[in-house]
Amino acid sequence: MGEIQDAVDRALAAVHTRPVPQSAQARMRALHRAERGSSRAVAARLGTTPRTVQRYLTGEIRRPGPALAEALDREVRRVWQPRVRARAIRAAAAAGVVISTRARFGFTAAPGSTDDARMRLITQRLTPGMSGRLLEAADRGAPEADLLRMVGDGLGENYFRDGGRRAAGRSMTEQMTSTERDLMATVALVPPCPTS
Repeated sequence: MGEIQDAVDRALAAVHTRPVPQSAQARMRALHRAERGSSRAVAARLGTTPRTVQRYLTGEIRRPGPALAEALDREVRRVWQPRVRARAIRAAAAAGVVISTRARFGFTAAPGSTDDARMRLITQRLTPGMSGRLLEAADRGAPEADLLRMVGDGLGENYFRDGGRRAAGRSMTEQMTSTERDLMATVALVPPCPTS
């Protein structure tokens, strides 16, 4: 997975009300239940065979190899407590998410300008609309390039364009996809503000 997808998954895992199953058999059962009893669908998610899935379910195999263990962990965390996860996504989409990242941001500008591309450490709250689109895309497994573009657009809107008050019409996508980027993303789900 990519860095943004992993950051979103970590943020959503923090809202679980019950711990994720620890044994390989319990994790396989959780995936099997999520796929409505289809060993073939579980096998496709994990990149293994339906017979291997059945062996884990019956307890014939107890310890997965490193690649299967990683895939099993990732997929179980994705399907664990789907209603809690959906509620957290709705709440975060309404309030916005906070993105903390270090990357090369900027616009094509005169050398020495403050808008010139350079490594920046930025912590910004994305707008609720952009937050909702980012979380929904990450939840359905969108490619990392799409998530990166959304984060770039959201940070460009909030940090550089200041909600439309400056740098109108400029796009940040080209700078975000630069090969020089050093992206370290942290996503925090922000609780909705209480209404008075």
